[in-house]
Amino acid sequence: MNPVLWRPDAARIADTRLTRFMHFVHERHGVELPNFAALHAWSVTRAPDFWCAVWDFCEVRAETRGTVTVVEPTAMPGARWFPEARLNFAENLLRRRDDTCAMVFRDERGAERALSWAELHARVHATADALKATGVVAGDRVAAITANLPETIIAMLAATSLGAVWSSCSPDFGTQGILDRFEQITPKVLFAVDGYYYAGKTLDIRSKVAEIHAALPSVETLVIIPFIDAGPVENGVLLQDLAPAPRTPALACTRVGFNDPLYILYSSGTTGKPKCIVHGVGGTLLQHLKEHQLHCDMRAGDRLFYFTTCGWMMWNWLVSGLASEATLLLYDGSPFHPDGYVLFDYAERQACTHLGVSAKFIQGLEKFEVKPAARYPLASVRAILSTGSVLPPEGFDYVYREVKQDVCLSSVSGGTDIISCFIGGNPNGPVYRGELQCKALGMATGVFDEHGRPIIGEKGELVCTNSFPSMPIGFWGDATGEKYRAAYFERFPGVWAHGDFAEETAHGGFIIHGRSDATLNPGGVRIGTAEIYRQVETLAEVVESVAIGQEWEDDVRVVLFVVLKPGLKLDSDLERRLRDRIRSGASPRHVPARIVQVSDIPRTRSGKLTELAIRDVVHGKAIKNMEALSNPEALQEFRDRPELAV
Repeated sequence: MNPVLWRPDAARIADTRLTRFMHFVHERHGVELPNFAALHAWSVTRAPDFWCAVWDFCEVRAETRGTVTVVEPTAMPGARWFPEARLNFAENLLRRRDDTCAMVFRDERGAERALSWAELHARVHATADALKATGVVAGDRVAAITANLPETIIAMLAATSLGAVWSSCSPDFGTQGILDRFEQITPKVLFAVDGYYYAGKTLDIRSKVAEIHAALPSVETLVIIPFIDAGPVENGVLLQDLAPAPRTPALACTRVGFNDPLYILYSSGTTGKPKCIVHGVGGTLLQHLKEHQLHCDMRAGDRLFYFTTCGWMMWNWLVSGLASEATLLLYDGSPFHPDGYVLFDYAERQACTHLGVSAKFIQGLEKFEVKPAARYPLASVRAILSTGSVLPPEGFDYVYREVKQDVCLSSVSGGTDIISCFIGGNPNGPVYRGELQCKALGMATGVFDEHGRPIIGEKGELVCTNSFPSMPIGFWGDATGEKYRAAYFERFPGVWAHGDFAEETAHGGFIIHGRSDATLNPGGVRIGTAEIYRQVETLAEVVESVAIGQEWEDDVRVVLFVVLKPGLKLDSDLERRLRDRIRSGASPRHVPARIVQVSDIPRTRSGKLTELAIRDVVHGKAIKNMEALSNPEALQEFRDRPELAV
């Protein structure tokens, strides 16, 4: 069993929103809930009661909830939650209108500005009126190529206050990558920044925006958000000209159905055009309220930060913090400019309570020997959240050694597909080294073997066996639902198969061993790539690594690619130490047949390693969608390597 690295004391447990929710459920339903496991069991066996309790405890604002909680609850896909409910997403995020702080923004240059709840409401109102004047109505798509700015949130809230559907990409996406997404959804309005700052550079994207606008005939209005003040864009109107005067009367929001579309998010698109995943109004709101308040212990007045771009679902998750009356801390730029302390400086200055980053960021901090605790007490931080990829056990050690000792480190797993988590944090429970804490409430998460049988303590497929409100409405343009069913329900009919290679521990935690489609099969034994990365990246010389299975002599052999610290070369001594570390830390089957040095590893726009694209290049196959990669040029180093011909 992995050691416990942190455990909340009795006083802290008594004060959490999760504990208060357990009391709420006990008073309403008379059920005894002595611990989280009991609550989770009740949440899946009495799912309609659970989701109604979340609705009331988190005070969802709606015209009506209706009398029906769920239709066809066992249909996956096909279940419909709260089919009679009428509500508005923006109305729930704009529930405050006072002069306290709603959000703070900091850019890479260190400039900060704040916006009160009253100012936010007034600016959303003005922008909504302007969008309405352009003809935007419920169901229209409003798209954005934009940075993580207050203006982006204002535009989203304005659009969704009208019942429109929001979809965004970050400004570093290539032209074709953006068109591959937005051409499919035919937006009526396009918001775009004129440029952005990253790693000390000022990047002007006006020509790219103009090119994209010209290629999207559905766009009737192009709105420019002047971030770098680069100047006008052809046929564009500046945001301050579109909505010049903040409005003070109460914003009248358009109530829509619980299962009407709110967001369109996208798959990574590394195997073709990205799938357009449509998420509903009520399911997104209810899931995020549950995760924020119960799994993250977020309450009014807390200060939530997540390092994200507008092309990653964590932006959508971050913004929903407004519905719990938290202050949002926004940042746009490189997390390592001018150094690895920049985000911690921001968190300290702004009294951050919830600090969210990617696992790769934490690993990068460790590699470059960044020691935040030596500079900042981070006294206000109660939770550190990590997602995006697997956080190895050494990453847990680093956080508690070099960032903060008394903190709930919640490594979570879910994704774009459900705009939420299957595995989340538990503010009332211990943190075990290398483990995600718990099954998300209301989600019957588990692990199946290849025959569809539940297993514990063994590696298998991460699944969810019950329906839940934030299941996608479907894929845009997939009228029959065939693509949607194929993506999640073909492996085990009636069960959501998420595509993660995972393991449930004896005490209810989880370990993610990598993506199922990237698992290695030397000699017919399944190996998760994360198991190799955990060992390799403990060596100080290694910055990053990626492993694939190469077809070889009627079998598969493991090939490991490593990025080393600047100036280092892969020699026989380092190769030997790498193999020894993998053999002792994992198993002899994990030891790669070949180890190859590269200078960079290709990744998706959301920062995930592209094992499948690398595997295809090694096997001489064409990559179907290079635009899905943030650094496609890195693939060239993997092509025709002489080391892999023998």
